[in-house]
Amino acid sequence: MIRVVAFGGGHGLGASLRALRRTSADLEMDITAIVTVGDDGGSSGRLRVERDALLPPGDLRQALAALADEDPTAQLTAKVMQHRFVAMTEPGASPLPPVVRGPRLERRADRSKDTLAGHTVGNLLLLGLMEMLGDPVTALDHAAAMVGARGRVLPMALHAVGIEADVADAGGRTTTVRGQHSVAVADGRVEAVRLEPADPPACPQAVEAVLAADWLIFGPGSWYTSVLPHLLVPGLARAIVASPARRLITLNLGADKETQGLSAAGHLGTLHRYLPELRVDTVLADQKWTGEPEPVRAAALRMGAELVLAPVAVADGSPRHDPEALGVALVPVLGAAR
Repeated sequence: MIRVVAFGGGHGLGASLRALRRTSADLEMDITAIVTVGDDGGSSGRLRVERDALLPPGDLRQALAALADEDPTAQLTAKVMQHRFVAMTEPGASPLPPVVRGPRLERRADRSKDTLAGHTVGNLLLLGLMEMLGDPVTALDHAAAMVGARGRVLPMALHAVGIEADVADAGGRTTTVRGQHSVAVADGRVEAVRLEPADPPACPQAVEAVLAADWLIFGPGSWYTSVLPHLLVPGLARAIVASPARRLITLNLGADKETQGLSAAGHLGTLHRYLPELRVDTVLADQKWTGEPEPVRAAALRMGAELVLAPVAVADGSPRHDPEALGVALVPVLGAAR
């Protein structure tokens, strides 16, 4: 049994988890996803404000859906959890035909106050479970059972955190940008990233999983707002350094808004800057997107890592990881250390 812990959030972590789930046909694997809890946009942001949600559920929900069993019932449940309500003011918004909708009310509600619009079923379900059970880990374990998850989903910290960054504009003037969403879309170069509070309590179960792991996997994903935050939680960072596990970094295929101008080698340098004690065994990259490999190879070597190049992008040419191709690339890497 290979015990794997994957760090991240959003679509990047989802691709990594789907790839790991596919490797289970070749390798016996115990998967744990450790998810960032800084999301303050969209549905998660609204729930943080309106319901004082202990944890933003969006990235946690996506991890659960990525790990859902292939059983048709589990897949349907995962699909329902991912369903997002559209505004009833939009043309054709109702998913039901008239015969199923029921009689028209005499006094119709003001649809401009459609409080469900923009929320996903899974976000509301997770919030309800957390409020009812009083413990986020118990709530996540229960939701994982509902989708037959092929692994466990845990938050990186026991409560939501804020993310703030110093961002330099084209003229070199630096301003502080607060909030995960604002940092992700900010114009300029990110020079420093912090959590608020600076020392959130790490999830104990996440720390245990890291210390017991055979492999720790970082990326792909939004580098400053999904991957790096794990290294900024002191208790989790200490466990990452102390763990006897081997470590793998999966590089992104292209820069996003928050990492414009940051090279592939620069992505590695950023992690080293925030956690100099982090030693890495393998860096996985796609040469088509990485370009000249030598700078990346040199940056990997400075962290103690070997660079492995493999075609892991989707076939349509967009900068997205193909879970099946990524899984194929991971099998010989993860299996070689057994």
